[in-house]
Amino acid sequence: MRVTGMFDVKLTPQSNDDVGDGIPLGRMSLDKRYHGDLDATGKGEMLTAMTSVKGSAGYVAMERVSGALQGRNGSFVIQHGGTMTRGAQSLSITVVPDSGRGELAGIAGKMAIVIADGKHSYDFEYTLS
Repeated sequence: MRVTGMFDVKLTPQSNDDVGDGIPLGRMSLDKRYHGDLDATGKGEMLTAMTSVKGSAGYVAMERVSGALQGRNGSFVIQHGGTMTRGAQSLSITVVPDSGRGELAGIAGKMAIVIADGKHSYDFEYTLS
């Protein structure tokens, strides 16, 4: 099955004094509101690394998504992993196996995020067993 829609996101920087060898590590809390067939909130934590080369960075995040997916209520966790190499992006967002709860128990899937004109949208392909 596949659902698409928009979402709002708020990233809040958290304290982290680790600048190490000039490549600062950042930490942010993540608050999302999904709209459409995925009517849910997302709460999570993100870790980032920014290099001195413009457009090169990496991030990882864990996000709990709670709400309704095509009328089924429950929650699941998604794992983010992304890199940018001089502006070229690679992103993987996957449902953590066996993380589904409620009517979303048994969910598996992958999500894509599109950012265009400052607006965020999702494309979520999933299965329920």
